[in-house]
Amino acid sequence: MGAAKSTERSKQKALAEANRAAIQQKLSTLKRDISRTESEKETAADTLAESEEAISGANRALRELVGEQDGTNAKLRELATTQEQLGATIEAQKKQLAKLLREQYVAGNEDRIKLLLSGDNPNRINRDLQLMAYVSQAQARLLAALRGNLTAVETNREQAQNAKDELEEIADEQRQQKALLEKEKATHAALLGSLSSRLAVQRKEAGSLARDEQRMSGLVDQLSRLIRDQAAAAAAEQRRLATVAAAKARAQAEAQALALTLARQKAERVERERLVQQKPRPGVKPAAPFKPDPIDADEPKVAAAPNPTVARPDPAAARAADIALAPAVPDGAFASLRGQMRAPVSGKIAARFGAKRGQAKWKGMFIQAAEGADVRAVAGGRVVFANWMRGFGNLVIVDHGSQYLSIYGNNHALLKHAGDAVKAGDTIASAGSTGGNEESGLYFELRHLGRAFDPASWIKF
Repeated sequence: MGAAKSTERSKQKALAEANRAAIQQKLSTLKRDISRTESEKETAADTLAESEEAISGANRALRELVGEQDGTNAKLRELATTQEQLGATIEAQKKQLAKLLREQYVAGNEDRIKLLLSGDNPNRINRDLQLMAYVSQAQARLLAALRGNLTAVETNREQAQNAKDELEEIADEQRQQKALLEKEKATHAALLGSLSSRLAVQRKEAGSLARDEQRMSGLVDQLSRLIRDQAAAAAAEQRRLATVAAAKARAQAEAQALALTLARQKAERVERERLVQQKPRPGVKPAAPFKPDPIDADEPKVAAAPNPTVARPDPAAARAADIALAPAVPDGAFASLRGQMRAPVSGKIAARFGAKRGQAKWKGMFIQAAEGADVRAVAGGRVVFANWMRGFGNLVIVDHGSQYLSIYGNNHALLKHAGDAVKAGDTIASAGSTGGNEESGLYFELRHLGRAFDPASWIKF
């Protein structure tokens, strides 16, 4: 059996996965560092982690596949329309070509030699020759256009077949992800049933919330450092590229100026020698005409512009994966939206910032919402964390620049990857009860410089 045909989609997907893997490796290291100081003993919520991550992954994959399917279907419809238009154009061109050939046949299909030897009126012969030239040119143009359109039809057919192959790939992946989702849901339900009493006890432990807060603060601090480092790397790379471009432009300008100077000097020397030859002195035999040697030993040569040192590739230059978490919005953009941002999810506010939470206080807000409800980014930015975390379940953190972060926890499914740029209102997750939470909804925080602050005056709830 032959190897499966590789589509453009599969190639692009493999490249995207490789880039995501590089980012995810860094974030996984951060996550391990945060958990290293804690007891290795698993909590009941940790037992659910694997199934909750798998359910999230399957839901995200299904949503992405639906988006890909819609896009590919639209592309296929576009190709079909183009194919129809090309078909109609080709038919019209064939009819036009047939008409030209028929008219040429009816006219007797006289060739140029016969016409020249016919002895007819020279004016008529000239007119007929011109007419024959016009007809030949029209036929050539028509044939060239016809060939081009036939090639376009073949290209269109290949693209349509590739799109159909992609749709089959998507359908296969959808079936696999749906089967995986159903399996993981059953596993999660069974685990939840057996762990419900342990979860209830652990939620009431005095130190549990404090550890969750420490864990979140540790993650935010490390992410902030990573974001700053990668923003600095991105800025340094931009400066390096700008320096390289400026040095290259300067070297080209200098080379052009030198070439112009040498050309002007040579022209002046040739002109002087010409004038000397044109005005011989009395009694002096004119010199032989000046013939420059193939190579003038005394003429300076234009050296190739040397490559400036800064133009050499920098081995430490930032790679795409290194700057993927750099801010996606300019400084000050988030602060300018204060009081105008929409709530991240539709639902009832069950707990507000600063309210008592056992012996601790809420660092964010909890909004009750049905499982699967869309969770949207409150402002534009870049996803810097999208993973399961103890105490917060499936967690998304978005960087909005200027050291502002928005945090979305307890999600049923994460629909974005770390490194993805998002706009205000983009769906980034679906609400749920992961991480051992009692009820379905969204845990939401805003942080600046690592410290949580009240979202109430920033978000229109």
